[in-house]
Amino acid sequence: MTLPDGTLPSPRVITVVAVHGNGGGAHRFARVVGQMPPGVRLVPITLPGFARVPRDPSIRSLADYADALAALVRAEPRPRLLLGHGIGGSIALELVQRHAADLDGLILHAPVGTRLNRRIFPRLMALPGAREGGRRILASRIMRPIFRRLLFSRAVPVAYTDRFFDEYGDCSVFSQMFDLISPAWFQGLRPAVLPSALLWGADERLLSVDQADDYRALLPAAQVRTVPGWGHFPMIEQPRAYAAEVAALALALCPLPALPILPGPHQ
Repeated sequence: MTLPDGTLPSPRVITVVAVHGNGGGAHRFARVVGQMPPGVRLVPITLPGFARVPRDPSIRSLADYADALAALVRAEPRPRLLLGHGIGGSIALELVQRHAADLDGLILHAPVGTRLNRRIFPRLMALPGAREGGRRILASRIMRPIFRRLLFSRAVPVAYTDRFFDEYGDCSVFSQMFDLISPAWFQGLRPAVLPSALLWGADERLLSVDQADDYRALLPAAQVRTVPGWGHFPMIEQPRAYAAEVAALALALCPLPALPILPGPHQ
């Protein structure tokens, strides 16, 4: 089908910019990119200081990270949605406070922010030396057989998980996140109304599924999707199912307009 000027119509594609959790980078979504269905494009990014990307010393606050993320988002065509996982969801929430107009939709997948003063892991990371020690342990090759069993309930290629753990060793801002993502920061967030969804795994062990209720006050228009059989890293363990879920949410939040029906040669 051609337009009246003889050109082909532009493809209608939703771009989903995916931002990782602490210690990782775009590689966390690498197994999903090729599984996305037509009409939805996944663009994973790596923020400064994470994985193998050098730290930017000018980025000192969560607002700075949100600004850096917004610049990456604006580089992509509209319609565009932001998918934030873990602390990527925290930075996405901060972006919404500052640059909501840059988004056509938001998907938060098990974000970090609520109940920080009650969760065990953030409290452990407040102990002297715990953050650097924890990062080194996560990157340790000796500990990998143990962490593979703890973090992944399904078989994942060893080459993939080796890079997953190596990126903790490369991450230069792992500790900084525990300073910036605080109870005071979360309590200061303002509600925002935009097409949004809260995505959670029913078998999530790091961030309990009931935390989704806390984010509904910040995103009153959000739909909530809880997926049976998912843990914290379904994009790694079940990439095809993850692609299908993300695409379905993206299309629900930002429906693609129908292509125009043009008259045929005999009409």
